[in-house]
Amino acid sequence: MSISMYRLTVPMFQRGLASLKTYLDKAEAYAKEKNIDPAILAAARLAPDMLPLSGQYQRASDTAKFALARLTATDAPKFEDSETTFDDLRERLAKTDAYLADFSAEALEGTETRQITLPGKSGIVLPGDEYIATFALPNFYFHVATAHAILRSQGAPIGKRDYLG
Repeated sequence: MSISMYRLTVPMFQRGLASLKTYLDKAEAYAKEKNIDPAILAAARLAPDMLPLSGQYQRASDTAKFALARLTATDAPKFEDSETTFDDLRERLAKTDAYLADFSAEALEGTETRQITLPGKSGIVLPGDEYIATFALPNFYFHVATAHAILRSQGAPIGKRDYLG
């Protein structure tokens, strides 16, 4: 028995977005408790050449929405990547989640065989199911896990249970 493309995408992305929202809630409480400017946390990064926390949220959002757009040959909403506050990031998560919620299982039927060209200049083309399994989901969870790591490195009290939901 195979898993449907819907179950492999929408609920998976929604679960990760919920974890990201939990991180924001806990990071905001932590910032208030420790008298830390939340902008410092939003701009924090693990290494100088990595995206800051806000960028991790933006890329997780982009990965989820573009994956579904590619699978269904539709246009994803465009966001400016200008979020710098926790409220901005919450709004982006809410808009992404609302976009995901518009997809039904029927809308994704048959997309496992749609040919998807990987973003960038690689020219690699994969069937939809391989695209989701080997690119979209790993990329999405990389950014969710990196957001987790950034906040942990800044002392925020988040843990594995927050990641798992």
